[in-house]
Amino acid sequence: MTTTLPPFDDVVARFEPVIGLETHVELGTRTKMFCGCMTDFGSEPNTQICPVCLGLPGSLPVANKAAIEATIRIGLALNCSIASWCRFARKNYFYPDMPKDYQISQYDEPLCFEGYLDITSEGQSYRIGIERVHLEEDTGKTLHVGGATGRIHGATHSLVDYNRAGIPLVEIVTKPVPGIGAKAPEVAKAYVTELRNLVRGLGVSDVRMEQGSLRCDVNTALNLPGADWGTRTETKNVNSLRSVERAVRSEMIRQASVLDGGGRIVQETRHFHEDTGVTTSGRSKEEATDYRYFPEPDLVPLAPDASWVEELRATLPETPSVRRGRLQEAWGVSDHDMDSIANAGAVELIVATIEAGASSEAARKWWLGELARRANETGTELDALPITPAQVAAVAALVDAGRVNDKLARQVLEGVLAGEGDPEAVVVSRGLEVVSDTGALGAAVDEAIAANPDVAQKIREGKVAAAGALVGAVMKTTRGQADAKVVRDLILERLS
Repeated sequence: MTTTLPPFDDVVARFEPVIGLETHVELGTRTKMFCGCMTDFGSEPNTQICPVCLGLPGSLPVANKAAIEATIRIGLALNCSIASWCRFARKNYFYPDMPKDYQISQYDEPLCFEGYLDITSEGQSYRIGIERVHLEEDTGKTLHVGGATGRIHGATHSLVDYNRAGIPLVEIVTKPVPGIGAKAPEVAKAYVTELRNLVRGLGVSDVRMEQGSLRCDVNTALNLPGADWGTRTETKNVNSLRSVERAVRSEMIRQASVLDGGGRIVQETRHFHEDTGVTTSGRSKEEATDYRYFPEPDLVPLAPDASWVEELRATLPETPSVRRGRLQEAWGVSDHDMDSIANAGAVELIVATIEAGASSEAARKWWLGELARRANETGTELDALPITPAQVAAVAALVDAGRVNDKLARQVLEGVLAGEGDPEAVVVSRGLEVVSDTGALGAAVDEAIAANPDVAQKIREGKVAAAGALVGAVMKTTRGQADAKVVRDLILERLS
C-alpha cells in the first residue's frame, strides 16, 4: 500500500525537530593509529596491513602521537576542554570488516569535551554544542558484489579490504540541537560545511566526503510542541553536504507520516539513498551497554601536558568565519554574497582560483555561475566536479585575452568537465577561438546587412543602437565565435 507523505511545511507546522550529528574524520597521518602501516588512499586491497591492525595474537598496539596531536588541535578549534587524563577502550561488536571483532575507541573519557561551533545559515547565527571529540581507529571496507545497489541485499558475494582498518579516526559528536524548526535541514548542512572547512584549515585531513575521509551520521527526532523529545533514528554514513540536508528533511517527513498513522518511531540506524532521497531501515540501534566497553589493556592512558596543549593552541590558524570576513573585505562583496559563496562551498575554490591567476570577480563568476549550475544538475558538490581551480583560472585568462567570449568559455568548461583536457586543448580541439579577422568576418556582415534592410536603413539614418540586431545575426551565423566589437565596427563602417 502506498503511503501519502505529508508536505514538509505541514510537518514543521505540527512537530518540532531535534537533530544531532556524529561526524567521523579520517586523519591524514602517514601511518595508522596503532601500527606503522601506510595510509595511502586507493592502494591495492589488503596491501597496507600487518599483524597489529589485523589483531593477530601476540601483536601489541602503540598510539600514534601525530594523531593525538591532531585530535587535540581539532578539540581546541572547537572550543573544547582537553582532558588532563583519559584512556582508550575496547568497543566490542562483530562486523566482517573489523578484523579484531573490537574497535579501539574512547568511551566515558574522551580526549576533548564540552565545546561549541558557531555557524551561520541563511543569515542567522547558531551555536552548536559539541559534546565530545574522541579518537579511535577506522574499520575496513566491505564491497558487496553482484547486486544492482552495491548493498548486501541482492549481492552474490562480498569482498573485504582491510587497508582502511586502523587508520586514525576522530569522531565529533554534537549535543542535541532543538528549537530550529523548519531550518533543521539547512542548519545540519551548514554545520557539516563549517566543520569541514575548520578541519581542512587545520591541515589534519583532506575531509573528502566522496573518498570517505569525512562521513556523517545524522540523528533526527520529532516531538509535539512542549512534549518530551521523540525517539531518534540515526542515518548512517551520509557522504555529501547536499545529502546531509536531504537526509534530515526526508527523515522528518517519514517520521511525521509514521506518527500520523498511529505508529511509533523505532530507534534504529537507517540508510540514505542518493537516487531516491529517502531512508530505509538498517538495524536496531545499539546502546552503549551493548558494546561491552572496557579499558584497553594494551595501551597506557593519555595525559596531555598542559604546556603541550598550549603550544598546540598557538598553532591554530584563523577560524573559517574570521577568514571569510577577511576575504569578504578583500573581495568587496556584501554579507549576502559571502553567505552565498560559503553555502555553495566555494570559498576555498575561489581562493585557489585567484592564487592561480584569476581575478576575484572572474573566480566568483565561474564557480557560482556556470559551475554551480552544473553541480546542481548532476547532484554533486562543487568541489567534486572534475575541474581544478587552475583550469578555471586558465579559462578566465582566455576570456581576458579575448581568445574566447563568455559563451565560448562555457563550452570550454563543458569540454574540461567531459574529460577532453585542459582549456587550451579544448579550445584547439573544438575550434572555439574567437574570430577577429576582418576579412573572415566581412562576408557574414554583408550577409546580415542584406538580410535585414530595414535595420540597415535605421543605422544609415544615425540610429547606431540598431547595430546590435545585426551583430546578433552575425554571432548566430558564426556560432558565437565572432568578435562582437570587430563585427560592430565593420557594420558601422559599411553603413556610415
